[in-house]
Amino acid sequence: MRPSPRRARACARVVALLAALGGAARAAPLGAQCRPPASSHEARLLAFYAAPVAFSPATAPERMPAGAVRVGAEGAPVPVPDAALRQTSLCYQSSTQSTRLAPLFGRPRVTLGLPAGLTLEGSYLPPITVGGATPALLSLAVARTQPLPGSGGRALVALRVHGTAGTVRGAITCARDQLQMADPAAPCYGTRPSRDTFRPDMVGGEAVAAVRAWRDRVALYGGGGVTWERPRFQVGFTDAAGTTDATRVSVELRRGTLLGGVTARASRTLDLELQAYVVPADVTTWRLGAGYRLR
Repeated sequence: MRPSPRRARACARVVALLAALGGAARAAPLGAQCRPPASSHEARLLAFYAAPVAFSPATAPERMPAGAVRVGAEGAPVPVPDAALRQTSLCYQSSTQSTRLAPLFGRPRVTLGLPAGLTLEGSYLPPITVGGATPALLSLAVARTQPLPGSGGRALVALRVHGTAGTVRGAITCARDQLQMADPAAPCYGTRPSRDTFRPDMVGGEAVAAVRAWRDRVALYGGGGVTWERPRFQVGFTDAAGTTDATRVSVELRRGTLLGGVTARASRTLDLELQAYVVPADVTTWRLGAGYRLR
């Protein structure tokens, strides 16, 4: 049986994520709450776009002196899901149209050395609109690094916990170029773009090992862990008739993670990073970074 026009509208508003960090969608039930199972395409799409936001290590594990400070920045291309993953059916319908608000995700980072081999990492992305997306994201992490016995300090292992919370807002479901006034039964009937919200909230832990070489100028590292994700998406679209769609999609997921990379010291104070961050169930992302040591 084919869905009614109202049902078709209702199911399309929620592909939040695809545009919050780059995707495509239409419709969803007005004010409805959708909790898709972890195996659904809807849940996997939310997890797909949460991965680039995960607060992985800025560098290879190292024992920073207490009071030492590193400031840096990182950037990661935002991946695009394959066509099969876009074929959603539970909370909303897929669409061949696409809105890409942010092809690149970047953020600043600060790392502070603490006593006993501890480090505190933090990042805050303020609500400044870039490319149609307005993020407001806070990330924190604490790690403890120890040299492996018998390695002479060249091999280290770190245990680390991290968390990220905040929002990405933008015209995700109904961007300006998708608005129309021809058919009240079709998606995006109105004159004002939607104001949708994606919340990529998560916490996790990981173990990372590193080996230093070439007079400590290069460090190779790798590790893995687990992340508990609670991504949320809420539509915010008011059509020309004054009806507001506030559909919410929420899931709770547990994901295994892998990471590996290289840290290169360009000088005593400047380092460069290349990292692969992998969520085997969802996506592989690549991150580039650089940092400067103040002391």
